[in-house]
Amino acid sequence: ISHARLTGAPVLIVPCVTLADMDVYPDAVRSQAERTMAVQSVALACQNLLLAAHAAGLGACWMCAPLFVPALVRQALELPEDWEPQAILTVGYPAEEKQKAREPLASRIVWR
Repeated sequence: ISHARLTGAPVLIVPCVTLADMDVYPDAVRSQAERTMAVQSVALACQNLLLAAHAAGLGACWMCAPLFVPALVRQALELPEDWEPQAILTVGYPAEEKQKAREPLASRIVWR
């Protein structure tokens, strides 16, 4: 992960998962499903945040680095032990506007 990407962003958001308020099940299958739903919910919330940032003219980027060093992130940010950092979202105004030529949608999506 680029040090400059983190220190250069005016806003860093660290979305976390905690299972503290989740339902508890007696079997591993449903317990794992509950955890998966929590992780998916955080990911979907982050996607909405990224879309909202773009709509507001901000640049935003998802970085998954906390998944590799969750204990370090918890320690650095003084997060509760049961919080699991899922990502780092960098948010700010883009340094420059980049225009990319878009490929036709049909070259990326298959409808069946």
